Order: sequence, then structure tokens, then C-alpha cells
Amino acid sequence: MTAGAAAADLVAHRPMLFGLAYRLLGSAHDAEDVLQDAYLRWLGADRAAVAEPRRYLSRIVTHLAMDRLRARQAEPYVGPWLPEPLPAGDVDPAEHRESLSLAMLHLLERLTPPERAVYVLRTAFDLPYPEIAEILDRTPEDCRQLHHRATGHLPAQRRFTAAPAERERLLDRFLAAAREGDLAALKRLLAADAVAWSDGGGRVKAARRPIVGADRVARFFAGIYSGVCSVCPVMLAGEPATIVGRHVLTLDVTGGVVTGVYLIGNPDKLRRFPELS
Repeated sequence: MTAGAAAADLVAHRPMLFGLAYRLLGSAHDAEDVLQDAYLRWLGADRAAVAEPRRYLSRIVTHLAMDRLRARQAEPYVGPWLPEPLPAGDVDPAEHRESLSLAMLHLLERLTPPERAVYVLRTAFDLPYPEIAEILDRTPEDCRQLHHRATGHLPAQRRFTAAPAERERLLDRFLAAAREGDLAALKRLLAADAVAWSDGGGRVKAARRPIVGADRVARFFAGIYSGVCSVCPVMLAGEPATIVGRHVLTLDVTGGVVTGVYLIGNPDKLRRFPELS
């Protein structure tokens, strides 16, 4: 296969392959590395033996991403690890957006690499189990069981996650209350068991543990955002968000209240935001 032909095939399927790698890893940087490795493998493949380049490339990308995911999970990380936020313009508008939300990607960290691969291939790309089995070198029944286990590890209330418009409205109210230091207003917006995660990666100051409970979450954000002026709304691939100072902030909303708050400050995860460069 010539380099030009290999590159043309990869370019043709790149949006789907990047979306697959990003969902499997929760990192755009790692997803780009996986696509580069996949290109090198594709360049050396016997093209005459490949009936469907898309399926073949999906298999390469899935296995490379799973290997990288296992390696990352074995490495220590300072404080909570959150996915890398991805600007909306970096994905195809037709992509399945819910599976790109930071809340969902964060939940997927609970899964083993094979569970995550099956869940993503089935849920985000709607692939049939026989095709997933071919990608993962497993039987269709194994893949069904992996998907069943993966679904069991994820909260059932994900089905009732709010639409982007409601999340944007609550995000505006949350920020307004935090900037005014209005604890009562903040607590009205938060579920009693709300959790806030703050990812500084050891590079910037951040809470080293999740903050649990409406009162503690309200006090934390009223403390750090009271009087803050630098606020810039942005759209991520799966949800509305806001750049506050040098951080990206987004919310998970279920049943009309904020159930999760995600604050990403690790500069290594914010390179795709020109507002922060």
C-alpha cells in the first residue's frame, strides 16, 4: 500500500476513529497518538486482504486504545482524574453527544477496558454484537455479557440527564450564585448528594479529593468564585461549559438539580482552548 492510499483511507474515516479513541480514553491528546500509531500499522498492512478498511481500522484503534487505557490506569495521578474537555468544533455535529459528555466519560472510568470498548461500540456507534466481537476478538455472547456488566456499573439515572439547554440555564444560575457568594441559592441548585471533582493533575491548585454534599460543594465554589470577573461560555462536544479564570467548568444535571460539578484546571488538558493560551 502506498503512503498516499493509506493516508486517504485514514482521512476518510478519521472523524469516526477519533471519536472512538476519545470515548475509549477520555483524552483527545491520547486519541491523536492512537490515530498516529494506527496510521503506521495501516501503512504496513496488506490492503488486498482487507475487505472493509473502516472495520479494520476500528479494530486497530480499539486495541491500541485499550492498551493505552490499561497503562494509564496503572499510573499514579495527583488528585481526581477527569476527562480532557473537547471543544464542540472538534467533532462531527452528527456525533452521538451524550456519550461525549464529561460526566459520561468520567463514569466510563469505572469499567474495565473490554467493558468500556463494548459499551462505546454498542452505545455510541450502534454496532451489532457480531461486528463488535470481530473487533475485540471475542464471541458475540461474550460481548453481550460485557455490555450487560458495563450497563450495571453505570447509574440508571443517566437516562434522565437534562438536555443541553437546561444544563446551560443551571450553569448560568450556578455561576451567578457562586460569584455573588450566595450559599442559599447555590444549595437550592444542588442535589443533597451532589459531588464536585477538581482536576489539577498536580500542575495547579485543586481539591485532592471529591467534595461531597450540597453544603460543602456550595461553600467550595462560593469560596473560589466569589467576585470572579473572568467568565467565558463555551460549548464542549457534549455539553455547555464555562471558562472561569484558568479552568473549564461544566455540570451534570439530573431531575432538575445539579448532581455533579467538574472543574478541569490541568493545563495539559486545556490546550485545545485558545481562550486559555
